[in-house]
Amino acid sequence: MRPEFDIVDSDQAQAAVRGVRFNGSLNLTLQEARDLGAAIGCDFYFLGEAQTTRRSPSTGTNFYESYASIFLVSARTGRLTLWERPSFERATPEESEKALLAALASDETRHRYMIAIRRAEQDERAERARAVEIATPVIDIMSDDNEDSKDIRAPRPYRRVKPLYPETAARAEVEATVDVLADIDAQGEVGRVEVARWAGYGLDQSVVDTVRQLHFFPAMHDGVAIPMRVLLRYNFRKPVQNRSR
Repeated sequence: MRPEFDIVDSDQAQAAVRGVRFNGSLNLTLQEARDLGAAIGCDFYFLGEAQTTRRSPSTGTNFYESYASIFLVSARTGRLTLWERPSFERATPEESEKALLAALASDETRHRYMIAIRRAEQDERAERARAVEIATPVIDIMSDDNEDSKDIRAPRPYRRVKPLYPETAARAEVEATVDVLADIDAQGEVGRVEVARWAGYGLDQSVVDTVRQLHFFPAMHDGVAIPMRVLLRYNFRKPVQNRSR
């Protein structure tokens, strides 16, 4: 019986990664993620990093933390399907690393990844079907960095709202950029919001939630309000604070 999933040979995957000069970034645009998946020749792939760090809390004894940042990416869409950051604290680095590796190799972890892949496949099939059935209107795209032309004025928010820097990102001390494409209708209301550069750690959802709250002065073409898709960019920097660990 043919297995439901085939795993790409690790040497082949590493050669493909070197061939496209991937630098190990965990903050990719959809196109960069698709290009990487095409080079590997797969439907889904994992990116990540792992580290063991000695922690010295202000109270209590020192310990070691082993963690892994894991990103499951769809090669077809370039979207981030799943991210997680398992972490274990033990008295020695050997013990913390052993606990982390055992968790990553567990049946429960494997089952969770399989479910995420199946769900993403179903969502992608449903999205393709909707795209065929529904005649989506064409909306011009304007980058937030572009200057207005004489005839076209980009949408402008009534006020700018800063997305929250979630605790999940703070614990990992993440610095990243999240880009979203937002459809703004002729009344200045936000419609579809799609992440165009993902970062994980809850940052993507923080941006999407923030953009959905915005209200805009609509785009104008020759004095007439028009719908427009805009690229919005949010840069996250880790907050400056005293840490006890």
